[in-house]
Amino acid sequence: MEKYAQVIIDISRRGLDRTFTYRIPQALQEKVRAGSIVMVPFGAGSTLRKGYVTGFSDHAGIAADRIKEIAEVLEPTRGYSMEDDSEYYLRLAAWMKNRYGATMAAAMRTVLASRKQGKILEHRQIRLLLSEEDAKEKLAEFDKKHQKARARLLKELLEVPLLPWTLVTARLHVSSSVIQAMKRMGIIEVESVQELRNPVNVSASTRTGMKLSEAQQRIVDRVIADFDALQEREAGTPRVSLIHGVTGSGKTEVYISIIRQICARGRQAIMLIPEIALTFQTLMRFYSHFGDRVSVVNSSLSDAERTDQWERARRGEIDVIIGPRSALFTPFSNPGVIVIDEEHEHSYKNESMPKYQTREVAEEIARMHGAVLVLGSATPSLESYWRAQQGEIRLFRLQERLTGGTLPSVETVDMRQELQHGNRSILSRSLYEKIRARLSAGQQSMLFINRRGYAGFVSCRECGFVPKCPHCDVSLSLHGNGRLVCHYCGYERPAFRTCPECGSRYVLAMRAGTEQIEGVLQQTFPQARILRMDADTTRKKGSYEKILSAFSAEEADILLGTQMIVKGHDFPGVTLVGILMADMSLYGDDYRSAERTFQLLTQAAGRAGRGTEAGDVVIQTYQPQHYAIRHAARQDYEGFYREEIAYRRLLRYPPAAHMMAVQIQSEDEDAALHAANGIRRLLMEADPSGRKYRIIGPAGASLRKLRDLFRFVMYIKAEKYDTLIDCKDRIEKTEAEHPAYISRNVEIQFDFDPVNPF
Repeated sequence: MEKYAQVIIDISRRGLDRTFTYRIPQALQEKVRAGSIVMVPFGAGSTLRKGYVTGFSDHAGIAADRIKEIAEVLEPTRGYSMEDDSEYYLRLAAWMKNRYGATMAAAMRTVLASRKQGKILEHRQIRLLLSEEDAKEKLAEFDKKHQKARARLLKELLEVPLLPWTLVTARLHVSSSVIQAMKRMGIIEVESVQELRNPVNVSASTRTGMKLSEAQQRIVDRVIADFDALQEREAGTPRVSLIHGVTGSGKTEVYISIIRQICARGRQAIMLIPEIALTFQTLMRFYSHFGDRVSVVNSSLSDAERTDQWERARRGEIDVIIGPRSALFTPFSNPGVIVIDEEHEHSYKNESMPKYQTREVAEEIARMHGAVLVLGSATPSLESYWRAQQGEIRLFRLQERLTGGTLPSVETVDMRQELQHGNRSILSRSLYEKIRARLSAGQQSMLFINRRGYAGFVSCRECGFVPKCPHCDVSLSLHGNGRLVCHYCGYERPAFRTCPECGSRYVLAMRAGTEQIEGVLQQTFPQARILRMDADTTRKKGSYEKILSAFSAEEADILLGTQMIVKGHDFPGVTLVGILMADMSLYGDDYRSAERTFQLLTQAAGRAGRGTEAGDVVIQTYQPQHYAIRHAARQDYEGFYREEIAYRRLLRYPPAAHMMAVQIQSEDEDAALHAANGIRRLLMEADPSGRKYRIIGPAGASLRKLRDLFRFVMYIKAEKYDTLIDCKDRIEKTEAEHPAYISRNVEIQFDFDPVNPF
């Protein structure tokens, strides 16, 4: 009886985003399963393409002469065998496709963490198959025939019946041809033993627990109670918890304690940390508790090393995986807890299709496995805190530093006044004096340059005025043609040489790099040992860790850098943090600029005073009255949240509403613009009153042309996420069925609640 498979072709083109029917040849019927990765002939030329089997049928539904056969079944990707749990992988991929507007092929590649396969380390071993008596007979025969290499190997195997291949070839000088000849004679066999590299080389600590504070222990007990209740399927049990803890409040100890108890119940744990915050200090704390039952995946590992960790997880050799976003798809058999530290970090949003939000996918994975999800941050994302305020997730607070120390003293310096007093330096007078005092006292300082939003916001250094879009309330960006442009709606106006508010000529696009500031510091403090940490100095492998290790060992007095120096690092010797150009992120060209600024400044301030000495923070700004800076100076998250959420409600920005970016690009500018206008007409026809959603644009993207592609974007705002999914579905259907609206050479991508402008 004929049997047929439904196959998704691994091509990320929406017009081909459906299953195709293939006949399963008799020889492959035992090998093809749901989730198998196969090679199939596709298209007019029957080019072999990779595909994913999603289901089966006994009837083809099309003419027999049109049906092609599966060519072969590929060996499962090392570390990932969909056949272990094909239903789970298929359901998760289908969920991501629907929620984020990707093709099924792109979603499948994501959940399988498809990547280049590194070479497997294999050790070959040579085993003696003969009895001792028969082996001695053969040895005498080899000696008689002067077959010295064969005799040499057999003599050693009589002493040790299992020898490593490398030892035999390198030390006994036995060639591979001799080994193969003896194998054909039935004297020996060659075994291949796979070795999985382990980046963790630390023994577990003998300690079985940690002494937690009462507040920490309450969180652990409550989360574990939630986990146990989920196993009993108790209705109404919260699956997600948010730990809002000030910097240094001991969130990591809470994570470790939760993970220990859930692993003791036979489950596994995924611990997500932003790549930028994956510090040696943090990893060592986990290693000391879990030893070789914990592993790490990050960009410092080779492809082969990373894939080895997937394989170790699949085999059950590890209980805990630590890593950035990609670690979420570790092939554990039954994860019990997912922890997302620094959950507010924007690196948790994937910027290629599918453009998923890690928090959301983690929650879906937790739901599918009956697991709990723990989010943690000193500055939670507004989305997570909004959900906590709505009662959708459980909220915990840690409001005291674990050491008992106080939060640092924060001073805000108005750089407009510095200019009025004749100080044109990048350093305010106060920051200069404080650095000098630290150098005299042998203490360390960190200087953080806030360069987010670097590309072109314009401000007046005299009064602080920044031009904004009258329609979207985001800063206008200076383009090379001398125009100021909004990257949401396309509004533009000419740039100005004098400030329209105060008439000052001190109007400029804020551009100052770490290298220039390092030069200023060297001239100002010639005796200081200065380390610089930015994209240029961390380009080489290991340079990131080298700089941090040197500073931690107090081999430098000042660490100067961009945002990578403020994420999760703990330097007890640092008693001063200076924040230069706080306004640079405040006036980025997106609606999250105030939130990002508050988070960066709060995280940066948290690096000071983590040891026994009290800490000071100096924030230099041209906008000291802005609510993000005022609340960051006071470390007042609640105050910031109240003001920011009022702004989001007023303008219907997430999380008060939802927003979808429709990104249109093509090598043909006219085709891209025609498609963008067609999509707008299509959506307006579906909701002529505008009650369901609001459309902004289309407009040229922030980079209108990139890699020979012309790019346009429009934004759709709606109260409900499902409304945006309906819009997405309508666009996808039109793209597939009506090329008059959207031609074949136009690519459309969707980004729900986007983190970065397109």
